[in-house]
Amino acid sequence: MATQPTSVRVPLKTIALPNEHGGWGFTLEPVLLGLLVAPTGAGLGLGVFALAAFLTRHPLKLWLADLRRGKQFPRTSIARRFALLYGAIGVSGLTLAFITAKGSFWWPLIAALPLIGLQLWFDAHNQGRNLIPEIAGAAAMGSVAAGIGLAGGLEAKLALGLWLVLAMRSLAAIYYARAQVRRARGESVNLAAVYIAEGLAITALILGMLAGLVPWLSVVALAMLFPLSLFTLARPPVPARLVGWTQMAFGLLVVASTAVGLHLG
Repeated sequence: MATQPTSVRVPLKTIALPNEHGGWGFTLEPVLLGLLVAPTGAGLGLGVFALAAFLTRHPLKLWLADLRRGKQFPRTSIARRFALLYGAIGVSGLTLAFITAKGSFWWPLIAALPLIGLQLWFDAHNQGRNLIPEIAGAAAMGSVAAGIGLAGGLEAKLALGLWLVLAMRSLAAIYYARAQVRRARGESVNLAAVYIAEGLAITALILGMLAGLVPWLSVVALAMLFPLSLFTLARPPVPARLVGWTQMAFGLLVVASTAVGLHLG
């Protein structure tokens, strides 16, 4: 007698939550910075939109990958449902922002669309972990801080400065974190590229400070990464989990310093 096929159980966590730990920081930091600088209901709505967009990416990628193959797996329908659920939440947050915003917050989000498109293109070709899409995605998320600031009535150049701070923090942090992870795996690392990226990021913030976009505390906070890199990259490699926690703490330092710097004027 033939046995009936048993159903395959798919762990929901593997579909509902992204496995990119660094992405949580790059998503939550813009929301936190924007709300610290300009706390409004519209900003909260944009924060919900940003978090939903981040969560949507993983199940959407799984769903579209299965569609491209022309196959249905146990995960396919689950991924579709989560993608649509997160998408609906994101639209709700964006709607709240449009209804209650004090200013035209949408232009940074539109300006970030090419970066998002670039990241999605790499995702579609299973290359989302490459350096370029990681930087593009993190930089795009920085636009949320600018949008939240504008929604709360923040001056346009200061809102642009928030984006600049987070983009440069992302550039420096991604190069550093990738180098540490490669070292932990026993792979070769181009340390010169790490230091060049950090130098470019710090220089950009200095120029932003001189232009009145960025508070000096942001420059000081980001500049602290350089001696940290010199010290840690000269020592034995550490586990990726420790690198992640270190980067999260560093990101919070940059966010707090920028918020304090803006409030001090």
